[in-house]
Amino acid sequence: MYLFPPFCKNTNMSARLCSHVCGRMVLFVVGRQLWSCGAWARLLLRQNRACVHSSVHDFNQEEIREKLQGFLGGSIDLLQQESGIAVLTINNPSLMNALSGSMMVDLEEKVTQLERWTEGKGLVVVGAAGTFCSGSDLNAVRAIPNPQDGMKMCMFMHNTLTRLHRLPLISVALVEGRALGGGAELTTACDFRLVASSSVIQFVHKHMGLIPGWGGAARLVRIVGDQNSLKLLGGALKVTPELGLQMGLVDGVLQVEDGGRTPLQAAEEWLSRYTKGAAPVIQAVKKVVLSGRELPLSEALRTEKDVFGTLWGGPANLQALAARSKHK
Repeated sequence: MYLFPPFCKNTNMSARLCSHVCGRMVLFVVGRQLWSCGAWARLLLRQNRACVHSSVHDFNQEEIREKLQGFLGGSIDLLQQESGIAVLTINNPSLMNALSGSMMVDLEEKVTQLERWTEGKGLVVVGAAGTFCSGSDLNAVRAIPNPQDGMKMCMFMHNTLTRLHRLPLISVALVEGRALGGGAELTTACDFRLVASSSVIQFVHKHMGLIPGWGGAARLVRIVGDQNSLKLLGGALKVTPELGLQMGLVDGVLQVEDGGRTPLQAAEEWLSRYTKGAAPVIQAVKKVVLSGRELPLSEALRTEKDVFGTLWGGPANLQALAARSKHK
């Protein structure tokens, strides 16, 4: 857990913001050099005022980390490549890549690592052994039956997936096999979703007597709209590639010929068309889109202006001018 002042005095320094959201410490790592701190502070204050989870005020991230570490199994593997595209692999095949407690902590640590990756441009999130993720490991869930600890675990993952969503990298979830429950929520924390032809995404929370708790419902509404979200959550519908394309949850179906590319290679190739160029430029693209999605228009416009100013006259800009690459 980082300790930072609540407001950054210099918009050219790393703008990591800690804020009391819903009475709990939630860490937002926004970027390395460009966010309007006043805009983000106002956003966080609005979130705090709108909060309805006021019954838990003593969320301690280190305390729940320690508890989660006690539920072992699987791993989250991260490969950062020279191409600027990283591969994050959910690795617990014996349980359909369900997230054990230690994997939840692992995921949070890998997100921190990606937040610090100055050369990063893209991220592929994939499951090991041909399936994506079946949500939480039920062994850990059964061992944390009381509402207080359940809420702490929820907030830990809510925070982690929010930070994943806000990474200055363009991200894609590669869904093979099943993405169930928390695994379905994980797909919504990525900018895009590519699926194999036989895959299924399913928000099965209703069958467990729950709703999404890791931010998946809020993100889902922004992806597919409120009516489709009601269908997916209320009906626990199995989202096939066809239905996913129809609703807008799926951005592409991978067709991998026998003896050709692997699904991961195909996903990296698909993502590379959006990550060509200098890392500061690609990260800036993600950050202005993020501000447009999460800030009021006036503040998003101001942030866009600030981000533009960090690139004008920079190495990538000067190189492009010298190469006369505008019309290429």
